[in-house]
Amino acid sequence: MLRKMLEKDRKRLKRKVHIRKRISGTSDRPRMTVFRSNRALSVQVIDDTKGHTLVSASTLEEAFRGFKVTVEGAGQLGEEMGKRLLEKNITTVVFDRNGYLYHGVIKALADGTRKAGVRF
Repeated sequence: MLRKMLEKDRKRLKRKVHIRKRISGTSDRPRMTVFRSNRALSVQVIDDTKGHTLVSASTLEEAFRGFKVTVEGAGQLGEEMGKRLLEKNITTVVFDRNGYLYHGVIKALADGTRKAGVRF
């Protein structure tokens, strides 16, 4: 069981490194990265040229305590993230799925952000 979990995590980190070789965020088009665990989901928008986090949202925040790491919760978190991005006048981002497969929670988060009006 433990060996299977370690292998799964190793494969995700390998995909992550491969993706990060090609993706970088700028001030015009920052990088939106996702971290998913069994209990929480966090999203950050990062300007890699300066090394600053511009906007972030997480299910660990007080406002989102009711959101679960499900497709519905990820969609709602994505919509809120889109609103925060538009408040900061950020309309386009580069989506970094952080090695996770693009389905389920990750896809719902991306669709929720697109629904709010952010392009990527």
